Amino acid sequence: MEGETAPSDAGEMSAEEIARIVRIAVRIGISKVKITGGEPLIRRDIREIVQKIAETPGLTELSMTTNGTRLSSLAKELHESGLKRVNISLPTLDEKVYSALTGGLLEDALEGVKAAVDVGFKPVKINMLVLNGVNDGGVPEMMDFAGKMGAVLQLIELEPLNVDMAYYETRHKALDEYEAMLRGKAYKIETRRYMQSRRVYHLPHVTVEVVHPIENTSFCANCTRLRLTSDGKLKPCLMRNDNLVDILTPMRNGATDEELIEIFKHANQLRQPYNQIKAQ
Repeated sequence: MEGETAPSDAGEMSAEEIARIVRIAVRIGISKVKITGGEPLIRRDIREIVQKIAETPGLTELSMTTNGTRLSSLAKELHESGLKRVNISLPTLDEKVYSALTGGLLEDALEGVKAAVDVGFKPVKINMLVLNGVNDGGVPEMMDFAGKMGAVLQLIELEPLNVDMAYYETRHKALDEYEAMLRGKAYKIETRRYMQSRRVYHLPHVTVEVVHPIENTSFCANCTRLRLTSDGKLKPCLMRNDNLVDILTPMRNGATDEELIEIFKHANQLRQPYNQIKAQ
């Protein structure tokens, strides 16, 4: 289960509401939660959110995806509150390119990576979205950086999802050449069956995971995720926005836990094309 967080307002879930939905999710068999965004660390109550989720009986894993720019000051307390894994988006080690892509300071992100490693998050994964003509030449440098930090590098291929097609056609770069290089250097190669069969390459100095576009039948056939938006809607499929199920409004209107469980079950039945593929 993945949850998206954003600055709190009248339409956003409170920390307690998030925690209750997670408790319901765990009751029906969900055991892992990832907090994503937007950028989750802009929530002023992010430590409370993490702590409340982490206290859920039966939860086996709590992780987060962040840009890392606020992580240096929060890593220790988040780890102590129950967060155990982090993915940090880091597209480049070039200050100017980083600023152009994100509008932020590279130094803040690098301090976030260091803090994550130092406090004991395990694993720390660096997410590098590879963009043609922008940062594609920086992969070897990023591999060296991840290795020195003791982090896992994830090379991510741009996909035609929530991006302008002209941008996609200009910036998309297939990761085949990187995989060929990694195969030649790896002493061990793993395949993550339930993560669209992506490959993990273990090199002497670094581990690199290659993430190809997920808009395919293999991904859907093996997807076990259900997403929760920041305004309290269950999102059955990553590829669709036309079948969201509102769980926050019924909860605020006094729905019982059993009624909320039925809402989860309904959302699960809307997982298309997942259900179609599994039925074949």
